[in-house]
Amino acid sequence: MHPIRTFFTAYKKHVTRFAAITAGLVLLFFILNALFPLPPVPSYSTVVTGDKNEVIHAFLSRDDKWRFKISTRELHPDLKTAFIHKEDNYFYYHPGINVLALMRAAFNNTLHLKKTSGASTITMQVVRLLEPRERTYLNKIIEAFRALQYEWVYSKEEILELYINFVPYGSNIEGVKAASLLYFQKSPEQLSLAQIVSLTIIPNRPVSLNPQRSRALLKTERNKWLKRFGEAGIFEPQRIQDALKEDVYASRKPLPKRAPHLSIRLHKKYPKATEIGTTLKVTTQERAQLILTNYMARIRQLGIHNSALVIYNNETRRMEAYIGANDFYDSEHDGQVDGVNAIRSPGSTLKPFIYGMAFDKGLLTPKRVIEDIPTNFDGYVPTNFDEHFNGLVSVEKALAYSLNIPAVKTIEQITPNAFTQVLAKNGFKQIKRDQAHLGLSVSLGGCGVTLEELTHLYTVFAQHGIRYHYATLQQDADSLASRVLSESSAYMISEILTQITRPDLPNNMQSSFHIPHIAWKTGTSFGRKDAWCIGYNQKYTIGVWVGNFDATGVHELTGADIATPLLFELFNTLDYNSQQHWFFKPKELGLRTVCTYSGLPMGPHCTESMIDQYIPKVSTNAVCMHLKEYTVAANGQYSYCTSCIPDGGYTVKLYPNLSVALADFYDSQHIPYEKPPVHNPMCIRVMEEQHPKIVMPVANKEYLIERAVPTELQLKSIVPNDVRKVYWYINGRFYQEAGPKDEVFFLPQEGVTKIACSDDQGRNSSIKITVGFY
Repeated sequence: MHPIRTFFTAYKKHVTRFAAITAGLVLLFFILNALFPLPPVPSYSTVVTGDKNEVIHAFLSRDDKWRFKISTRELHPDLKTAFIHKEDNYFYYHPGINVLALMRAAFNNTLHLKKTSGASTITMQVVRLLEPRERTYLNKIIEAFRALQYEWVYSKEEILELYINFVPYGSNIEGVKAASLLYFQKSPEQLSLAQIVSLTIIPNRPVSLNPQRSRALLKTERNKWLKRFGEAGIFEPQRIQDALKEDVYASRKPLPKRAPHLSIRLHKKYPKATEIGTTLKVTTQERAQLILTNYMARIRQLGIHNSALVIYNNETRRMEAYIGANDFYDSEHDGQVDGVNAIRSPGSTLKPFIYGMAFDKGLLTPKRVIEDIPTNFDGYVPTNFDEHFNGLVSVEKALAYSLNIPAVKTIEQITPNAFTQVLAKNGFKQIKRDQAHLGLSVSLGGCGVTLEELTHLYTVFAQHGIRYHYATLQQDADSLASRVLSESSAYMISEILTQITRPDLPNNMQSSFHIPHIAWKTGTSFGRKDAWCIGYNQKYTIGVWVGNFDATGVHELTGADIATPLLFELFNTLDYNSQQHWFFKPKELGLRTVCTYSGLPMGPHCTESMIDQYIPKVSTNAVCMHLKEYTVAANGQYSYCTSCIPDGGYTVKLYPNLSVALADFYDSQHIPYEKPPVHNPMCIRVMEEQHPKIVMPVANKEYLIERAVPTELQLKSIVPNDVRKVYWYINGRFYQEAGPKDEVFFLPQEGVTKIACSDDQGRNSSIKITVGFY
């Protein structure tokens, strides 16, 4: 055969054989790749950051490592350069295995009969970091195979990212970001060249070069590598010289633990997140924490141990501070309870929204007069905080003085269901769950709210009646805003809550503290278990809660005396002299003249007036009728109705137009007022609208009575002031004659009981109750 043909035949066979071997190896690789896939990447630690990406809290990974994820894009370019030059100069050019390096290492090791150099690439090191094995020849083969797998699955940048995130730094520290934060208290992009080189050499000897153990040795080794980098021209000579002079300022310090309650809450919500960026402002958080800690130290002797606060910035619509408890580590007093997110009774803090809704429904205006008298609301008998009643008060005084009866009367008008629907729609989770069972008592704290929900709701006043989404996370997207109150209603409530002539101003506050120019509302729950104060101006809305997490009541615990001083101190620190920024009166809000006695537009008999704010086309236009014309006998003995008015011998006089309940209150308190004469006894007309109102017992209620010691029930009715006698009937049988103010009791029988009351003018009413024995 011709020699040339023989050569090409042999060459073709070799090429064919090589191709077959290559194809077989490739096929084998894919088979093994399918049979032995890459293991999942171990979990990272979670780091919680503030608004400027500074660390505020951190959590160990699931395998108890400090291992913070960082991408190569975030990595300091010098750190990346140093790692690649030191560990794998040809990282970007090989497929995971550097064949030339392997051959060189094999030759050198054989020549010197010992290991003098290695041939591990960065990819192979990643394999060892993620799947540690003993150093044997078999494991070297496995390691090489895994390296090829990583190169097939991941990009070069992703492999480098794995390396810098898992490289060891001693103890339970892995990755350059964790090492940078723990050893230098800096993020990697802030490191000096000397610190960068230190981080590149520690992984080779993480025990002996640990900064905690031998700074001198670390400095010596660091300087060796700085000189090598200089000789290789990796970094400028001047930078090398400056780095050589730098001492080793490295020691392991704990990571910050600011806002632990919020951090734990977010970590539970996002357990797989490597970084949770919050909107917390570290300076605001730390100042608020210091104020809270010092304040609680001053009141601890009162038996009050817990507090919480949240601060919203109304301009940026971000949360700036979140303190779930004044001392997270106070295990004796449940310091790890998150007071910002705990469900508590809100006391009187919901009253501004009740009146705001009433303004928007046209039911009330600030000067409108409302009754503050003992009232039985179908078995619910609230009292004021001081257990006193004021008779007639304006709405603005009722709110500023946080009176209970006017608030209950108002929510009765707008209905508890309509009110709780608004709260449920605006993020009150417990109220949404309990809505079907909530009644009038919700106005006085008979519901469950959190400090976060309540403070967020108060931002409505600062935002002209609109509830915006306030971000807690940096990536929070704006959600649709919802209008809760009209701008006019929000403004009127703010003007009322800005007044400083009110009982919830702390004792001696005016002489001892600078009072910030804010609107604020206090609240104290039943049993004095919760003290609240929520305040706002144009810049901030701040909510504080003070009490005991175990619900222990304290006599001194009130919103005015305990929570308000803390709120004032926070505002004075964060926004001193804020009066230059306040809310402008809306154009839609009108002014009108109203009667001083009722707060309604002037009626025909009104003589004294004042100016009131109102919402045109919304607020009621009903005129004042605080005086009523009575036709009375010339001698003033009797009054006449239209049915019995005589032909002569009478005159027309004006008398206070009081409700039966208000007249009864004045009589019981011996408050003098001008009473109209009794109705003409000879008149045969029965005025059904003035029939007796049975207030005790309560209609349609079930009463449980102990059989062994039966308790009598009281009979009480409210009647017009011309009534002198009332007559009581039990199950159709006459029971007793009594005066309108006399105390009457009876011993009920088991089952349904009908109770009737008739007055001396023939007017009557009846109710039914159910009695059970146990």
